[in-house]
Amino acid sequence: MTDKQNVLLTGGTGAIGLQLLKQMKSENRLDQMSVLVRDSKTNRKKLKQFGDELTVHYGDITNIDSVKKAVKGQDVVIHLAALIPTVEDSNDELVTRVNVGGTENVVRSLESECPNAFLLFSSSVAIYGDRIKGPDIKVTDPPKGLDHDNYSRTKVDAEAIITSSKLNWSIFRLSAIMGIGNHKVSGIMFDVPLETKFEIATVKDTANGFICALDKRDELNHKIFNLAGGKQCQITYQEFMTKAFNSFGMGKVNFHEFAFARQNFHCGYYQDSDDLEDILHFRSDTIETYFKRFRASVPGIQRIAIIPFAAITKMYLQTLSAPLKAYKKGDLEKIKFFFGNIDA
Repeated sequence: MTDKQNVLLTGGTGAIGLQLLKQMKSENRLDQMSVLVRDSKTNRKKLKQFGDELTVHYGDITNIDSVKKAVKGQDVVIHLAALIPTVEDSNDELVTRVNVGGTENVVRSLESECPNAFLLFSSSVAIYGDRIKGPDIKVTDPPKGLDHDNYSRTKVDAEAIITSSKLNWSIFRLSAIMGIGNHKVSGIMFDVPLETKFEIATVKDTANGFICALDKRDELNHKIFNLAGGKQCQITYQEFMTKAFNSFGMGKVNFHEFAFARQNFHCGYYQDSDDLEDILHFRSDTIETYFKRFRASVPGIQRIAIIPFAAITKMYLQTLSAPLKAYKKGDLEKIKFFFGNIDA
């Protein structure tokens, strides 16, 4: 960074936010960082590692007074805070209040308190909607979200608030962000069609992208970018799951033919993600380096120990599949949603 800047981070206790703070600490630049987070035992525990170097504003992003207090004196705000609900556990009202209302609070607070500050916002590939039949994505594609996915619609609305503001801003539409240990096994794994095309980015590279952006405000201003790992990070969901299962010692991805959905999920291959890389030079990972770390994170003895129980484990996982439950119950509405027109 050429000049010292005061940087406020929202969502600082999420996977990307924590990685960003760790990297800033490793570069002895944590003294210019502050975070706005909810006051909880979990958040205090996560931030304890940064000691007194990090300025912490405990507050609620849905409370504009908290936001106004935190943004005062800031040169840049990196706005990562968002709720990402699962299909099984979604509170649409809360998601909207945090993702849309929180973003509006950030924008209005900056307009009144720090009108010359720069806002970096993390949006999502989800805004492009279902791309199974059209997986090649460009930033010029119209944002539409998914009718059933309030999260995707909140990102569309949040972007509109930012782009219509008086601020200097840039928006990064994040692809499938993959870290080590930050994804829990849940039924949502079956909501993703196996033929879905992913262009992943690692948590490490994503955090680095936001850090590199601090020095490139002129090149980024009033522009939207697709952030992902590039061609070396492109993979189908079938291939991704196969590599993950092998890393765990789980064997083949062999489930009931109706365990996985066949439509109504986002993701695809960004055709223009190199545009941001050409400006920021933030990438260091590929699919192979990611899975090398992924496999190394699984103790060898654990990988061996699970082999005899792999079939039983997969039988249990299959019970979490919402598409399969719909198929077995003959729920025609959900069958059409997950699979389209089939003979059930």
